[in-house]
Parts: sequence; structure tokens; C-alpha cells
Amino acid sequence: MTGAQAPSAGHGGTSGGPGVNPGGAGDAEERPAEAGTGMGPGGSAPAAPGEPGDAQAPAEAGPRGVQGGQGRRSAAAEALAAAVRAVESGERSAASFFNDAPAPRPAAPAAPARERARAAAPASAPAPVRPPSARPARGPGGEIPGSGDVRQVLAAGGAPETLAGRVAEVLGERAAEALREDPWQLLAVPGVRPDQADGFARALLGPDCEPGDERRALALTGWLLERAALEGHTALESSALREALAKVSVPDPDEALRTAIAEGVVLVFQDALDAAPGARPRAAEDEEAEQPVRVLLGLDRYALAEESLADGLARLASTFASPQGGAADGEVPAGDPGAPGWESAAAAAPTASAAELIRTAAAHGLVAHSGGEAARAEPVALVAAARAMGLRAYVAAHSEDGRRRLAASLSEAAGGGRSAAPDSGPDTDPDTGPDADAETASAAVTVAGLLADAEGPGRDEEGTLALDLLAVLDAPQLDVETAAMLVESLPDGARLVLSGDPGVLWSAGPGRVFADLVAARRCPQVVSRTPDPGPIGELISGIGIGELNQVEAPGKEVVIVPVRDAGEAVHRTVQLVADSVPRAIGIPPEQTQVITPGHGGAAGTRALNAALKDRLNPGPGRFGGFDPGDRVAYSPAPGRTVPGTVVSADAEGLRLDCAGTPVVVERAEVGELVRHGWALTAHQAAGARWPAAVVVLPGDATAGLTRAWVYTAFGRGERHLSVVHGAESALPKAVAEIPFKDRTTRLRALLQAQAPTAPTD
Repeated sequence: MTGAQAPSAGHGGTSGGPGVNPGGAGDAEERPAEAGTGMGPGGSAPAAPGEPGDAQAPAEAGPRGVQGGQGRRSAAAEALAAAVRAVESGERSAASFFNDAPAPRPAAPAAPARERARAAAPASAPAPVRPPSARPARGPGGEIPGSGDVRQVLAAGGAPETLAGRVAEVLGERAAEALREDPWQLLAVPGVRPDQADGFARALLGPDCEPGDERRALALTGWLLERAALEGHTALESSALREALAKVSVPDPDEALRTAIAEGVVLVFQDALDAAPGARPRAAEDEEAEQPVRVLLGLDRYALAEESLADGLARLASTFASPQGGAADGEVPAGDPGAPGWESAAAAAPTASAAELIRTAAAHGLVAHSGGEAARAEPVALVAAARAMGLRAYVAAHSEDGRRRLAASLSEAAGGGRSAAPDSGPDTDPDTGPDADAETASAAVTVAGLLADAEGPGRDEEGTLALDLLAVLDAPQLDVETAAMLVESLPDGARLVLSGDPGVLWSAGPGRVFADLVAARRCPQVVSRTPDPGPIGELISGIGIGELNQVEAPGKEVVIVPVRDAGEAVHRTVQLVADSVPRAIGIPPEQTQVITPGHGGAAGTRALNAALKDRLNPGPGRFGGFDPGDRVAYSPAPGRTVPGTVVSADAEGLRLDCAGTPVVVERAEVGELVRHGWALTAHQAAGARWPAAVVVLPGDATAGLTRAWVYTAFGRGERHLSVVHGAESALPKAVAEIPFKDRTTRLRALLQAQAPTAPTD
């Protein structure tokens, strides 16, 4: 890197396998921020949202010396426990147990061969995945129904009454009754920790509260799997979940899992293990030998999403399984693979990679496309060509910034720039005039807007999106539930192109959809050969293959600012944003984005935002710490961040301008949904770009660095990148040795079990 010699890579092992942090202190970049509860049995402080180090040792449940009780055992529990033990030890095949033992769900009826070949426990066809239900309507006083009764129960258990609204929202109108019957259901409320729920239960149950209480074990099992989902996992290996239960003081983790399985709190799955590198191929006589498997435990919610997604992707992939190629007359529909317009569009494509993508999408219903920032023009060229052929084609991004960039590129690709000619008059060709340009730009949408029917073509009478082709950019940001909803919304015969940079961070939500699809080789894969230009592009390309290289930056495109400690890092960051970058590069502060590894710490987003606000927009913070002109990060849903600016505040709430869209955040939700936004984490910044980016790497936040984090953060600047570097050898080590933080998912196995692998184009 220019400006400072990058230190040589240090020595050390790579990150370990997937696991669960029972205290909830997962990597701040691997999970969305969540609000603290304000609870604190024993005087503990509330958990800070998304901050590294949130974990605290769980308090023992019940009084000291109380022996853990043994949960009730049933025949179903014993049978399923035997299955788990025998499969893990290799004593018997998983199929021999899971075909006979009671399954978590009824067996499916006869299905096509691709479905019968799945290496999972028998299950019914996945139910449709739907968006989370809307928040319950508030009463006349703005209170959620049931909150009053909940407040009384919380007070009796020594919990803050301010939690009442969230408890009623999560547990429903019978929340008070549910808490009396099972105090550990409080763990279902985001931000509540096991030690807090244990203190609440002790206050309500008194001497009947025991650490081995079956209710406690069930609640903790679900809580641990939800925590794992915040770190990206859709399931956990049974051994990892047992270890996590032991860490939260469950006396008999095996019995807890047996009970959770029998009660349907968790589902059991088996995935075939890949052969170890260098292992000899299985001989023909070994074909009947049992293939090693791993036993996974997961929540129904994510299991349904992955199964629905796998089925939907298989449906799309089979759209043109027997294409009617070769037809060349004008009677062939435009969408048919043999339509002459496809080859004409490919011949007119701006680059060879765009032509390859057009030809591949013409013949296949599902295509994976990968490349860097410059490669985004290729799916745009595909969508423009498809629309020129008369197809209903759309391209989607995850952020409003991404949508606007796509709209501009799409208008340019379709020749929309001609509509802006000053001599355009009443006789302007409607196919090239302002209306046509606006219609072309409207083909660029956001994923959230498309699913909410706020953008795009709307839905047909069957409830599916009225389109023929959809290209989704920044596909690595798709979490499994969003991807399932999107694929489920596509009609039969539609084409789907998932396009993204494989080097960036995976989604903030659970799953690794794009990576699993690519690894499963379930569809043709088009790899762009268009490199990202300039010094920043050269630096990013090197990071993508594990090399942190020096680059020539004659125009100060890349600058390294070494610092000794976090305090100096904050000082130099403010100096760069407020003074150095505007003066030397000509980019004003409002067009510069600061990116740092986490929310907490001496140089996390909280500390940096406080310092930047004090310099760039000082004020008393009269409305929940915010003033007009503050840059903010608004989170309308977990894992989704929308940059905005505070406009004003009134009785209705905080009024924001989010990329031209007015938003009102209710007063009660400001603290939960809005943060200052001069500094973001890399996950919050993914999918967007700014003219300048300042990446802060303090020495106290190096534990979570990975190649994917560095690649994502360094790639957010279009014209300029400043690196406030205090990570020393941790930076090159992360780039060279730690590609990413792995996640446990089932999608790859589900896809591979459905059909033969597809060749890479």
C-alpha cells in the first residue's frame, strides 16, 4: 500500500470453525445491532448494541447448591437421542435412524428424484416463506395491547417495566400469562441475556427455580440458535450446541437437547461430509458403505427458508432444461432461448464478459455472475438488452445508493442520455424521449422495495412478480430468508441472475446464499474479466487473492496514516474528514464515509461519531441525542442500514431524509432504530460507495479482521481511500491467512443433492 510500507505478515493460526458465543459477544460485523434491555440483575449494565465484548459470564441459575433436576424423558426423546449419538460415532447410518424414528415433521409425499435424494431428515415440502408480520397496532395511548399486565409481571420479577412494550410485541397479547408460566420466555426478547432471565425467574419462582429446569433448557436452546443466526449460522453441529449449553450452566446438555428435539424446539438434519483433501476416491465396491455425515440442529424458521430457497432455485434452474434452440424466425417469442434477439444483443454488448453473460442468461433460468465494481455494468447490459427485446426485465440493488447508480447506468446503456438534448420538443420520439428514459430508470429497484411492491412491476393475479428477468446485484448481501422470499416471488419461466463480488462480506443476516450457490455448482457461472480500474482497484484486486501490495497513487488515491493508539486514530480520522481530504482531494465531509470494525471500543462507531459530530455538526442533541443536520444510520429491519440526515423533530418523531425519501421514526423507537452515521461498520456500508472512504483500523479491534472485511471496507471509496492504520501486523495477516469467518449452513448440501453439478461457463 502506498504512503507506508505494509508490515510483513505475522505468524499464527487461522480462525477456528463456527461456534456460538453464549454471552452474545459475536463479531460486531457478523450480526446486526440490537438494543440493550436495560435489565441488570445484580446491577449489571445493559448490553450495548453490537459492541464487541458484550459477553458476560452467565450467572448461575437458582441459589447456590441447588442440584439440577432431570427433565422428563419420553420414548421419542430417547429414540432421537440414540440417533444423534450413533450417527456422530459412526456406529450406524443416519438414514437407519431417521427413517424409523419420529421425524420433526411429517414425511413428504412422493417427489421427483432430485427431492428424494436430499441428505436431510424426512420433512414435508417447505411452507412458503413470508416476511415478518408487521408490528402490532398500538392502542389510543400508543401502548401495545397487553403491555399493562406485562408491566406488573416484570415488576414482580425485578425487571425494568420499560421492557413491557417489547415483551408484548414478541410474546403477544398473552405475554403476561406466558411469563408467569415460563419466566425464561423473556429470552425471546432481543437483548435479554441468560443471567438476566435467570434473575427474573428466581424472583418469580423462588425455591422452585432450578438450573436444570426443563423450561430453562428449552429457552436457552432456542436462544443459542438465535444467537448463532445473528452470527450467520442457519444451524449448528450438535456438539457445538452441547458445548454452548454447558457454558450457560445447563447441568445436562445431552438431556436438554433430547428434550428440545422431542418438543420440536429444534429440528435434526444430516449433511454428507465432503471428502478430506487428498483422500482416495471411493471404489465401486465401497459405494454401499455409509458416507460420513454431520448432525445439525436448527430452528424451523431457517430450515424452512433454506429448503424453500433450494426448491425455488432448482425450479428456476430447470426453466430451460430442454431449450428450443436453433429457431431463427420471427415467430419465436423474445424470451425463448432460440430467439434471434439474444445473439444480436450479445454481438452488440459493450464487453466480451457482457456478451458471455447475455448468451448464458438466454439459455438458462438461473445464472451466477461474479466480478468487481466494474463488472456491475454487465448485468446492466443484460437487462437493457432484454428490455429492448420487449421482456419485462429489472435489476435490483440493496441500497438506495446502489439503485440510483444502477438507474444511471441503465439509462446510459439504453441510450437514455439522448433524451436530455436541449432541442427535444413535442415531436421527440417517445422511444428515446424523457418518458422512455424515466421508464428505463424505473427498471432499477431495491430488493426491499421490490418485495414490498413499492418498486418494480408489481404482482400478477397469482401473486408473483410480473417480470421475465431479474438481475440482483450485490448478491452476497442476500440472507437466506430474503433470498427465499425473492425466489418464491418469481413466476415460472422467469430468469434470475445473481451477481456479486465473491470477495465481500456475507450478509448481515443468517446464511451465505451466494457463496453456497457458487460452491454447489448448481447453475452456470460467469466470471467477469473486467478489472476494476485505478490504484484503488489494483489494491482491492490484490487483497482479493490474499496479497496486500503497495500501489502507485500519484493522485493520492490511496493514503496510509499510521497511528500509535486508538485516541490518535480518532483524532487523525476527524482531521482527515474535516480538513485533509477536502483540502487535498476536493471531496467535502458529507461525501466521505468513515468505516471501522465495530460499534464499541475507543475507536468504534460510537467514539468516532461523537468526535465527528462535535467537529462537523455540534449541538445539544435535543431529540434523543440528534440535531438537524446530523448524518444517521437508520435500521428499519435487522441487518438493513439506510443512510440519512436528520431534518427536524416534532411530536410525531424524528424526521429523516434518506436519499430523498422522507422518513419519520417514532419517538419511542429512535434509540433502537437510529444511530449517528458519519462512521459505519463494513457490514453497514456494504453495497454503497462514496467519493471518499476513511477506514479506521485501531489496534484494539484487530481480532475480528478478515480478508473479506478488509476487501469490503477498502472498496467503499470511489476516488479516494485513507487508511488510519494502527493494526500493525494484524492487517497483512488477516489478508493473507483469514479469508472469512465461516458459517454453518445447509443450502449447499440441499442444492448438491438435487441435481448434477453444472459446468462453469
